[in-house]
Order: sequence, then structure tokens, then C-alpha cells
Amino acid sequence: MSSAVISVAVADDQALVRSGFAVLLRSAPDIEVVGEASNGREAVDLARRARPDVFLMDIRMPEMDGLEATRQITGDESTEATRVLILTTFDLDEYVFEALRAGASGFLLKDTLPEELLTAVRVLAEGDALLAPKVTRRLIEQFAQTPNSTVVEQPGLDSLTDREREVLLAVARGLSNAEIGEELFMSHATAKTHVSRLLTKLYARDRAQLVMVAYESGLAIPGST
Repeated sequence: MSSAVISVAVADDQALVRSGFAVLLRSAPDIEVVGEASNGREAVDLARRARPDVFLMDIRMPEMDGLEATRQITGDESTEATRVLILTTFDLDEYVFEALRAGASGFLLKDTLPEELLTAVRVLAEGDALLAPKVTRRLIEQFAQTPNSTVVEQPGLDSLTDREREVLLAVARGLSNAEIGEELFMSHATAKTHVSRLLTKLYARDRAQLVMVAYESGLAIPGST
């Protein structure tokens, strides 16, 4: 998005954590907090009322957890434009992979630096996904350890060119457009164009979904990169 103010909602069952995020977000001139929720059910209702650009979502909450709330928000036509940023304690949350399946666009560690949180919100608001390399590695590790990690047929995969497959593999490793350009000897703009084409061809909403496609299709193999 290119508008001046980014609307953000926060869901966390711990009031102190929730209000802390809200205070930090309100400190940025380009961010507006449009509501807070203490559980997943409240989060879904808030998303339908306020239609925030970005929703900071905790995973473990009462009544309805963050996974189901994310699934309902991203799966509803009225709220599918909202980007969900999962708040995770990382070492404790084993649900990161499922959150991607549910439609989350990124992950943020709860102990992240304030500036990193604000940057993360802006990245998602611009329509990109936020997958830090160490979070991506964690996802790959989880996928490799999943006993039922069978190959899933992905619509559009056969239509990819060899170059697009190379770019998809790079995205699956958590590389940015600039890093992809450097590694594959292309300009940043060309890398961005390739990623845009991948999103269209693979019916993916953002880079997070491209990572899922790469691993679930068997194109990317855990431990091979």
C-alpha cells in the first residue's frame, strides 16, 4: 500500500503484552492501532469490523487460537486483504508451519527490537511477506521432521520456466529480492518481476505461500540448500 497511515490490530491474551505492542505501534506517525483482541474469536470479529491492513496475532489464546483466527480472517472475502503477522516465542511455538498453511504472511519474535516490529508492519502493509532467514530455517526443519510430509501437487508449477524455478528455490531459502538478484546475477528489479510472476502462476498471496509451495511440491528439499 502507498497510503500514509497503516491500520493495525493486535491480538494477545496477555494484557500487558498486548498494550505494550499497541503503545509502540502508536508511537509511529504512519501507524494507527484500530483495535485490540484478547482471544481469536475477538480477533476475527475485530478484523471484520475494522478491516486492518495488518493484524499482529498471538498463537496461543483461549476460546479460539491464533491459527484458527488467521484461517478465518484470510479465508473470508471481507477480510482476506488483511495481512496476519504471527507473534511467536519461537522455541516454544511448534505451530509456525501450520500458521503459514492458515494464511499468515509473516512471523515476529516477541522479543524483537521495537524498530524491527515497526519495519515488519510496514513490510507486510506493502504487500510483501516477512520471513526472516532463521524463521525460514525453522520452517524447513519442521517440514523435514513431519512424518506425513508427502508431496502435494501444486497448480501452476508445470508452467514455470527454469529461471522461475531457480528464483522459487531462492525464495524458499528466505532470500530477499536483492539477495536473489546477487546470487542469480540479475538486477533487483528483474528478481522482483520474477517473484511477481511466481505469485501469479502459483496462485500465492505472498512470499510466505511461495515457501509452502516450494517445499510441499517437493521442488525444494530440506537440507539440500
